[in-house]
Amino acid sequence: MEFSWLALLLMVPLIYVLLGVFDVQRASYGATAATRAAGRAFVIVPDGSTEEEARGRAFEAAKLAMKDQGMELSPGQLSISCSPACLQPGSTVTVTLETSVRLPLIPDALGGEPPAIRVSSAHTEPYGDYREAKGDG
Repeated sequence: MEFSWLALLLMVPLIYVLLGVFDVQRASYGATAATRAAGRAFVIVPDGSTEEEARGRAFEAAKLAMKDQGMELSPGQLSISCSPACLQPGSTVTVTLETSVRLPLIPDALGGEPPAIRVSSAHTEPYGDYREAKGDG
């Protein structure tokens, strides 16, 4: 009987920790896949595409990668920067994603900001030295 109570007291926190770890791992994998997909989608835009079209394609690619992990992506979570200029030979595109994962099973009724773990990812993709310049950059 004592063993059953002890096992129950130890298993409940362990299961809670595992649920939290799995959620954070899912978000981390999704963020990594999303930044990678967005960077690639940005640099392989068709000829004649503008920078805005490349950004739109990158966001849609990132959104799809996050959806594969069961997460939503809002435009404010994804940022794209180019150095020295976007869609120019020899430039690089850096995609950064910032999101947070709420801890599981904590209700909103407790008030205040719900506890969350911040997850971020960044990916840099080269445009290529021997490619034709695209867009209006």
